[in-house]
Amino acid sequence: MTDQKQLVHASIERMTKAFAQGDLDTILSSYTAEAVIAVDPSQPVTGSAALRAMFSEYIKAGVAFTYGNHEVVVSGNTALHLMKWTAPQPDGSSASALSVAVLHRQPDGQWKMVIDHPFGDNVMQSQ
Repeated sequence: MTDQKQLVHASIERMTKAFAQGDLDTILSSYTAEAVIAVDPSQPVTGSAALRAMFSEYIKAGVAFTYGNHEVVVSGNTALHLMKWTAPQPDGSSASALSVAVLHRQPDGQWKMVIDHPFGDNVMQSQ
């Protein structure tokens, strides 16, 4: 893995670890100010207050994710990150999807998410 791919991967790892620990500030620091999260693509969430509220709800609900392998593609200051996640559901079943994220390298060298689509494979289910 190239250095930049490793840095992208580390950025995602930092965010997922912060999510598991309920650390909202670190979660939010993983995103740019104009980031969009498409949990529901018809109603994307953007803005720090809305993102904080959304992540707070997931944390309060006790959502716990297991993450699969990562794939990273880098072109200049833009990166694509793909990762499978799985999470238990209230009925005892398990949900799984492909997380698709676009990251941008910041002037300080950090990689931050600009677009985060945790259900990136939904299009495969639609007709």
